[in-house]
Amino acid sequence: MTFLTLQTAAPGSPGTLLIWYHLRFRVPLPLVVLLALPAWPQQSQPAVPQVQSTVVVVGVPEPVTRGESPRSSVVLDTQQHPLAFETPEDHLRSDPSTFVEQRGAGGAQADISIRGSSFEQTLVLLNGLRIDDPETGHLNLDLPVPLEAMSNIEVLHGAGSTLYGSDALGGVVDFLTAVPTSTSLRLRSGVGSFGENEQSVLAGLARTHWSEQFTATRSFSSGFRPDRDYRNEAVSSETRGHTGLGESDVLLAGSDRAYGADGFYGPFNAWERTKGWFASARQQFGPNTEAAFGYRRHADNFVLLRNDPAFYANNHIDHSWEAVARQRQTIAKAANLFYGLEADGDSIHSNNLGRHARNQEAGYLDLDLHASRRWILSGGLRGELLSGGGGRQVWSPDLACALWLSPSVKVRASAGYGFRLPTYVDLYYSDPSTIGNSHLRPESAWSGDGGADWYPNARLTASLTVFYSRQHDAIDYVRASPAQRWQAANLVGLRFTGVEGSLAWQLTRRQTIRLAWTGMSGAQAALHGLQSEYVFNYPVNSASFEWLGTLKNEYLLRSQVQIAQRYHRDAYPVWNLEAVREHGRIQPYLRIANLSNTGYDEIEGVPMPGRSFVGGIQLVLARR
Repeated sequence: MTFLTLQTAAPGSPGTLLIWYHLRFRVPLPLVVLLALPAWPQQSQPAVPQVQSTVVVVGVPEPVTRGESPRSSVVLDTQQHPLAFETPEDHLRSDPSTFVEQRGAGGAQADISIRGSSFEQTLVLLNGLRIDDPETGHLNLDLPVPLEAMSNIEVLHGAGSTLYGSDALGGVVDFLTAVPTSTSLRLRSGVGSFGENEQSVLAGLARTHWSEQFTATRSFSSGFRPDRDYRNEAVSSETRGHTGLGESDVLLAGSDRAYGADGFYGPFNAWERTKGWFASARQQFGPNTEAAFGYRRHADNFVLLRNDPAFYANNHIDHSWEAVARQRQTIAKAANLFYGLEADGDSIHSNNLGRHARNQEAGYLDLDLHASRRWILSGGLRGELLSGGGGRQVWSPDLACALWLSPSVKVRASAGYGFRLPTYVDLYYSDPSTIGNSHLRPESAWSGDGGADWYPNARLTASLTVFYSRQHDAIDYVRASPAQRWQAANLVGLRFTGVEGSLAWQLTRRQTIRLAWTGMSGAQAALHGLQSEYVFNYPVNSASFEWLGTLKNEYLLRSQVQIAQRYHRDAYPVWNLEAVREHGRIQPYLRIANLSNTGYDEIEGVPMPGRSFVGGIQLVLARR
């Protein structure tokens, strides 16, 4: 069972919690009650695996079960109900601590904010390798791999720079690709509102010592309003093999996205097209040693006025690479030592930003002491030399621990340091509305959290966490009045405090309820009357209510209400509904987005689509 980390300040039973949200946010009660209503009579179904068995990779030096992890994290299983989700952002919205700020349908330019961090303070990984865009964090979710090729999305709440380096101030999101377990072919096609059309091909070949998975997707729409059309294409090929040395993995992927960007960057009917290419190779050398290399090329073609491309245009091409070597060593029965070396670099060639390049070298060390199902203590330190940060050296420590008070109750705490280098846009960009600052200092943050997890049985899990973060030299864009341009600047005195909670409850063998809530408060004492563009865009309340029901072990009905209340803004609910046949050769599906037809925006001034639907059929040909 996929478990979402929720921490709640609302009191009482699940029924009380539903009523509390109805009163607090004025969500129509029928929408909330629907999440808790039984759908069909109980029928036999295999028991759901215990949450403790869910494997976590992000935030720890080696995979552990979620019940043993000392960090606050979420594992989103993208293979569990693949036809019920259109984009990776739809999965991420199930975690209220991960606030997705999207500018339109089809995954067009979505940003991630974890625990109040800015969109550039979240590190994005693909199979553990960095794919953050050095040009701007707005393109961090321009993923080269289709959703259909993924197996899990793992989210770490809190600083992760000790293991992963720059950008991991607020948290880390790791997209993991899937390993085919059978030889199969899946063909999908669907149509929907606003001229939407989608197709995908997923072909897997599984053999005893090797496997191959090929994935290709395509989606396009004429747009729910003028100049909000989009066209997305992505393709990936991943080959895995096992030899005497260990596992080998080669991944090749690419994407091409073009979209109308009306209002994305002010009152302009802009247009943008991005292309990305990614290649990685990973090799094990025995059970304790691993080496990996990743390369990413990304192109961004931007036009400020779509009807007059010559008025203002930007063309950026950036390159980034990373090489890692990791080692595990058992030094005692209950002690493991992990260490590694990393090198990475990036460069950009832009008509607006110019030509720039920088490199980083790092080494890290992590010691894990543990007694299974009793206690865990993990401490690490990373040293990184930043050629792009004035040649300075950064040390990033962290410490995490967990203690089992009983077989069903675990308490945990963690603290760590995160940092981020400015992007090239932060440093050098200039247009009619925004200007960079080449004198920006790298930003950093100390953060910590403490909480408890409760696992009374295989049907019920709950979690509660309190967190705190204090940032130094935070990078934001400020101005004195709307008539002026936004200017990149370092801020001081920025801090966030919050609580997050989750509850996963299997009501019957055929029904599951998942509740999650995150509340935050932030403070910034150094603006001196200036307006801020991003600091105060975080949600003070964010919640997710999900109900899953199945019929005859074959049909899935999923209902989810997401509620967000941004700083000094009214709360708004968004209700999504999906109906899918998940077994058989022919699998029809229907997704209804924003069934409540809520008018809202996740980026101020950029409205999101109203009620829409997509329906289609998937054909499955498989051989065991």
